[in-house]
Amino acid sequence: MFVSLNWLKNYVDIGNITPEELAEKITKTGIEVEGIEYVADKSSNVVVGYVKECEKHPNADKLNLCQVDVGEEVLQIICGAPNIAQGQKVAVAKPGAVLPGNFKIKKAKLRGVESNGMICSLQELGIEEKFVPKEVADGIFVFPNDVEIGSDALSLLNLDDAILELGLTPNRSDALSMLGVAYEVAAILDVPINLPDENVEQVADKADQFVDVKVEATGLNPYYGAFVVQDIKVGPSPLWMRNYLIAAGIRPINNVVDITNYVLLEYGQPLHAFDYDKFGSKEIVVRRAQDGETMTTLDDQERTLKSDHLVITNGHEVTALAGVMGGANSEVSETTTTVLLEAAYFNPAAVRTASKDHGLRSESSTRFEKGVDPDRVKRAGLRACHLLSKYANGKVLTGVVELDELDRSEKQVSITTSRINDRLGTDISNDEIVDILRKLNFTFTQEEESFTISVPTRRQDITIFEDMVEEVARIYGYDNLPFTLPQGASQAGGLTKLQQLKRDIKQFFESVGLMETITYSLTTKERAELLVSPEVKQDAVTPVSLSMPMSEEHSTLRLSILPELLSSVAYNVARKQADLGYYEVGTVFISDEEQVTKQPKEKLRASGAITGDWLVHPWQQEKKQVDFYVVKGIVEALFDTLNLSVIYKQAKVDGMHPGRTAQVLIGEKLIGFIGQLHPSVQKDFDLKDTYVFDLDLDYIFHVHENEPSFEKIARFPSTSRDIALVVNEQVNAGEVQATIQQAGGDLIKEIMVFDVYQGEHLEAGKKSLAFSLLYLDPTRTLTDEEVEESYQKILEAVKERHQAVLRG
Repeated sequence: MFVSLNWLKNYVDIGNITPEELAEKITKTGIEVEGIEYVADKSSNVVVGYVKECEKHPNADKLNLCQVDVGEEVLQIICGAPNIAQGQKVAVAKPGAVLPGNFKIKKAKLRGVESNGMICSLQELGIEEKFVPKEVADGIFVFPNDVEIGSDALSLLNLDDAILELGLTPNRSDALSMLGVAYEVAAILDVPINLPDENVEQVADKADQFVDVKVEATGLNPYYGAFVVQDIKVGPSPLWMRNYLIAAGIRPINNVVDITNYVLLEYGQPLHAFDYDKFGSKEIVVRRAQDGETMTTLDDQERTLKSDHLVITNGHEVTALAGVMGGANSEVSETTTTVLLEAAYFNPAAVRTASKDHGLRSESSTRFEKGVDPDRVKRAGLRACHLLSKYANGKVLTGVVELDELDRSEKQVSITTSRINDRLGTDISNDEIVDILRKLNFTFTQEEESFTISVPTRRQDITIFEDMVEEVARIYGYDNLPFTLPQGASQAGGLTKLQQLKRDIKQFFESVGLMETITYSLTTKERAELLVSPEVKQDAVTPVSLSMPMSEEHSTLRLSILPELLSSVAYNVARKQADLGYYEVGTVFISDEEQVTKQPKEKLRASGAITGDWLVHPWQQEKKQVDFYVVKGIVEALFDTLNLSVIYKQAKVDGMHPGRTAQVLIGEKLIGFIGQLHPSVQKDFDLKDTYVFDLDLDYIFHVHENEPSFEKIARFPSTSRDIALVVNEQVNAGEVQATIQQAGGDLIKEIMVFDVYQGEHLEAGKKSLAFSLLYLDPTRTLTDEEVEESYQKILEAVKERHQAVLRG
């Protein structure tokens, strides 16, 4: 909402307070002022001048030589505007004037003739092009004849005005009007409010002789009022009204349209003016639209309607989409002489539906959607009739033709002073409560400390006790609320075990050199099904698509973090960042329904992507590229940190390299995968060799036991043995390692594979696996016999389970 301070001054006396000071006071009482702008940059020495003479420049066909009376003197000014003429009153920048952009006006000679000043257009005075009336868009601005020669043109054009931009929350729809803001400012400054003149002088003819109202959908339209105004003379609206509309961001059109827009902003009540002669009927019928019915709106677009749209008709054809936009078939034009004025209350949900379906967001629909003040609907129509009579020469017919089933009752809210103080921690007295209610213009009854408040219909956001607590607090002043410390036993805040574990995992990834990313949870339909871990795929029937996506690139909820993570990697690789390691901890969204009817489940996962060089030491001429074992080492180190035992099994996963991919399991439970992207996927993302991991954090958190533990540094020596075993090439080293650990017992502390060999001196189809075994007992020194006994048990176990023989 844009609030013109000069306009606001018509309702409340703000005194000498500056725009900045007023903005601070409004913000401190609950409505944020997001910014302050001025209608135009500051100018000086610009006055109203009267063009006494206007003739062609002797040396230029497109210039005019004017004699302009500016009050104290007559200036000779050369003007090139096509609409300049004798007898006009214009804005004159006298010599020494400064216009927006620090443009200084000096005496000059144009084609050999002296010019003392400048006759200005609105654009030259700082008004944006889009707000300049069409008739003066290509020339100078002409004042009405009643302005005084020599008076300050800047104030007459409202160029000294400041505009407050209010950031309104949905509940404060009352502040979508100048009167609503005036009530707010009057309460803040404790000054009276001056209400607009709604008195209408009516002629003898009655409106119901010219129009009849029939509402078939009273649930959606509980009030519809029709006013008839004859003998209208369409022309420019008064200068002050045009100024206020421009300040509010609305371009002036003509007096009839401007008056409806002015009252909309003043009262927060949308109105619509029909050309009575074009309306085509004496009957107004408000009904639901028929499916497939069409109409052409004021923007010359044909609209196809549905049965949940509310329309205004003449009994035969649609003339307006209720609360959203009028029809082109009854638009007010320069030839209009009789206006049929609509003032109505439309159901917010119905207006919202029509506005959304047709992509039409207007000042009217915005207010109807949030709910207008029931008490101002008819009054706004009377206010518009008053202005039409005064500024459009209209004759208002007696009465308003209406259907009225509108509830205008005021809600009752009860409060007590003690309860207010309990909530706020204050010591507000009964008299202070009375004063606050007076400032708010709320009527009430009082019995000692108990108040029963009748909430005005303009404040539809106040319905319960807590709403009144907020009203009392903000007018009392948030700065006046006391500082209090919690009483009794208190406990410092902290993280839950899961929150701490999540942070520890992030810290681990960053400690090994990965950088965190936060990517969109929404992706394309194709990417949503790419690189999905097998355990996720078996739970998710189909990706969840949005019914109204922002774009095709963000239309579907992800089943894997990796596609968008790889997109970030590709983006940076394309910008010459070759060595990258990213990770993300985030959620994927799983639904087991073909047609999603309920909220999808959110599963927490940790994913990573690494490409380029992992280690570079130029001085030592050492370089290591990322490979499968780098990624596996990161994941292994993570599980070592978490004290969890995992198993890696070679597997095929869609989108992954068939020979360089492994599934990760805890026991028999599949929790993710690691490996290299399939070459075709790498090509699609324009990447070189890239390795990824994707892990189920929900299950990891579930099985993790967060019990602190430690091991003493061993006081006794360890001993090591190497063992090289010949096995079939299909046998996995991990399976042999597990057998060695089981057979060796507690004496074996570490097992490490340090060599794999195939080739000469080995049979075809065989390979040699070499392990280093570390023996240690923290309580004593082991004997050679104990180590040998364990060693022999290992040989027997691997021979029995894997047909392994000791390599000679």
